[in-house]
Amino acid sequence: MNRKDKTHLWAGSGFLAAFVVWTLLIRSVDVQAVGPEGTKVGFAAFNVWFHQMTGVHMALYMVTDWLGLVPVFICLCFGCLGLVQLIKRRSLLRVDPDILLLGLYYILVILAYLFFEMVPVNYRPILTGGALEASYPSSTTLLVLSVMPTLKLQIHRRIKSLSVQIIIRIFVIAFSAWMVIGRLISGVHWATDIIGAVFLSTGLFLLYRYCVDRTDRRKENSYGIQ
Repeated sequence: MNRKDKTHLWAGSGFLAAFVVWTLLIRSVDVQAVGPEGTKVGFAAFNVWFHQMTGVHMALYMVTDWLGLVPVFICLCFGCLGLVQLIKRRSLLRVDPDILLLGLYYILVILAYLFFEMVPVNYRPILTGGALEASYPSSTTLLVLSVMPTLKLQIHRRIKSLSVQIIIRIFVIAFSAWMVIGRLISGVHWATDIIGAVFLSTGLFLLYRYCVDRTDRRKENSYGIQ
């Protein structure tokens, strides 16, 4: 395992550990019934202060909600790429390993989302359609920060044009920043929900990056042996 592999492994594990600790803190520190219908939230003083400072902006919420389809579209594109490779090569084992890993990674992100939908840690600070809705971690933030970095990584691996790589890098950074900030100040999540999503998505992506790097290394070693 080289130095870059170790960095991705330990950084990814560190972010996931931070997510676990952060989740436990939210369940135990300054927990007060300050949400809609008396729902409880951790770090209540900070969350209420931040929510009152930003207010609620439903137009921004709707824009970020619709733009959440962008990472979904990216997932579908990579899914189509994997399907095309499967049809042409007639074997799942012949599909590019990083694409197979990407599919598993996306499934893991979806499972994380479904888990926290079924086991709510926090509810949103506002009623959505007149009902309570799970808010932790922010699903839109989780989706964006889990998927957009994979676009940058895959473009870098598959397209040699430096100008295209730069354009995609700028797009990924700008879009991700806009979505996270937009979701944060829209007032539909507690601030701690956004932070939790950042920890979880960063940890998952870095571990995906570690797996891709390790797969590349094994392939290089096998070619070297031959």
